[in-house]
Amino acid sequence: MTTHADIGQHPDLAEMRSRFERATTTPRAQAVETLALLTGLYLAASPWIAGFSGLTNLAVCNLITGIAFALCLGGFGSAYERTHAMAWAACAIGAWTIISPWVVSGDMATTRSVVSNIIVGVVALLCGLAMAAAAGARGGGGGSGRASRRSPIS
Repeated sequence: MTTHADIGQHPDLAEMRSRFERATTTPRAQAVETLALLTGLYLAASPWIAGFSGLTNLAVCNLITGIAFALCLGGFGSAYERTHAMAWAACAIGAWTIISPWVVSGDMATTRSVVSNIIVGVVALLCGLAMAAAAGARGGGGGSGRASRRSPIS
């Protein structure tokens, strides 16, 4: 009969937490998180800042995706171990932002909306990729910990 120990005391879990802590305390990760938060806030407010709020469908789309992007990447510093997988969702939001002026219902492709969405979409995509790379390089998905060196039978 097998007894189950408390998983919170497992050495691999402690090692993983320390790697996540190191990943979020680097200046690069903090800069990317700050840029991502500002990108999400700009995306949400861009129809009113860039002057295409009259395009109601695109304005609502940017508002929703901007809030979603800020929420996806805004939690990296405080809860990295639970939110690093959201970086891929942020990449998808960035890609959607780039193509949305042509995909959203109606004629939304004005110069202001296209330029604003392409620039903020590229920045959002790069922020998501940077966080996804940090997750992989710091042990979030790279398989560089002790658990990956063990035999699957043990």
